[in-house]
Amino acid sequence: MPRADFASLPDRARLWVFAADMPVADAAPLLSAVDAHLAQWAAHGVPLVCARDWRDERFLAIAVDEAATGASGCSIDGLFRTIGRVQSQSGADFLSSGRVAWRDPHGSIHVTPRAEFELLATAGTVTAATPVFGTLAETVGAWRSSFERPAHESWASMLLQQTR
Repeated sequence: MPRADFASLPDRARLWVFAADMPVADAAPLLSAVDAHLAQWAAHGVPLVCARDWRDERFLAIAVDEAATGASGCSIDGLFRTIGRVQSQSGADFLSSGRVAWRDPHGSIHVTPRAEFELLATAGTVTAATPVFGTLAETVGAWRSSFERPAHESWASMLLQQTR
């Protein structure tokens, strides 16, 4: 079976992160549908060694160990179609781009458009120390080691600089 345990994937495994615009308390239907897709996920008929992880009721990470078999454009498109189809079951949007995921001082996670994040920075609501999530992470190693970090250490720092 090509589906693997996420913990067993190497740090170099390719990663896609999908961030929900709202918390998904009951993720079981969503994750079941994703698991079904991963169980049959293949590139040019070759099963992919893949896994998924779920974090903070918002973040779905899907990874492929491309040292075993590389994902093709068609197989990646199929993954995105599946996410698009099943996201409605959760009531959340996982596919919109141009958003920043961040944690407020009370520990709540927010996913906001970049322009709104910039306004929050101007108002002082978010700062260089505000934890942001690396939804652009490309490897399992990045997911494991630096997915959540201060804004000044992430790509979101450029949004803070624009507010000065």
